[in-house]
Amino acid sequence: MATLKDIQRRIRSVEKTQQITSAMRMVAAAKLRRAQDAILAARPYAQRMYATLGEIGRRNPEVEHPLVTQREHPKVAEVVVVTSDRGLCGGFNNNVVKQAERAIAEIAAEASRVLVAPVGRKAGESLRRRHSEDISRSWSGYPHVEYAQAQEIAEHLSSRFLAGEIDKAVIIYNVFVSAVTQTPERDVLLPFGAESEIAEAGGAYLPFEIEPDETTLLDVLVPQALTYSIYRALLENQVGEHAARMAAMENATRNTEELIKSLTLQFNRARQAAITRELVEIVSGAEAL
Repeated sequence: MATLKDIQRRIRSVEKTQQITSAMRMVAAAKLRRAQDAILAARPYAQRMYATLGEIGRRNPEVEHPLVTQREHPKVAEVVVVTSDRGLCGGFNNNVVKQAERAIAEIAAEASRVLVAPVGRKAGESLRRRHSEDISRSWSGYPHVEYAQAQEIAEHLSSRFLAGEIDKAVIIYNVFVSAVTQTPERDVLLPFGAESEIAEAGGAYLPFEIEPDETTLLDVLVPQALTYSIYRALLENQVGEHAARMAAMENATRNTEELIKSLTLQFNRARQAAITRELVEIVSGAEAL
């Protein structure tokens, strides 16, 4: 049976843990707000870019770009899996890895080989255990999402796609739904296809002139649109990470509160039992005299 000192020591240990989880929850909440602001700030640029692509497609449906060209019977596909570098965020990373495993199995039924490109240390650790021979490239160690990181990933995928090394590229990441819900999402990056967004943005006529021509403009816009699609996925995943960590730390803080109450009750009962035992010994001694 635990002594009073053991119970006191455990209470102090849980109180220190509570301080840590509470601080981590507040830090995650602050980072969540900044990450949400970053997504809102990037949204107008995306809307203009997709509107321009939609207008080009409306004016000249026959115009093409190498990154948009569909390839029949893709032989090699590459799956980009986005997670966080750190843990302590519940099942946030595991859900993406599970979704990635399902996607790899589905794509492997059509393609002869599926390559994996993990983004984030947690993705690298999980996928290397099962797909060590299929890791094409990995990225980690970014404390914050940067546009340069998305550019690096986009250049890696587009160069391999244009060289014929891969025929399809897919990205899997967590979409921020709410502070308590993050849903794994799978998007096709190459051949470049944000079709629904482009079609929605290009539904109305936009009064601008295209110079020198549609093909030249696509040579600039399509790589940028690919980079932005990756950048937005990284931002979505970052917001989801902070939200998941905030929720996990809030639950942990709540659990420490309950544990402290339980330990305090156990301590009081043990102390009361010790006092009662001492009183019985005193009374027994007095009666013996």
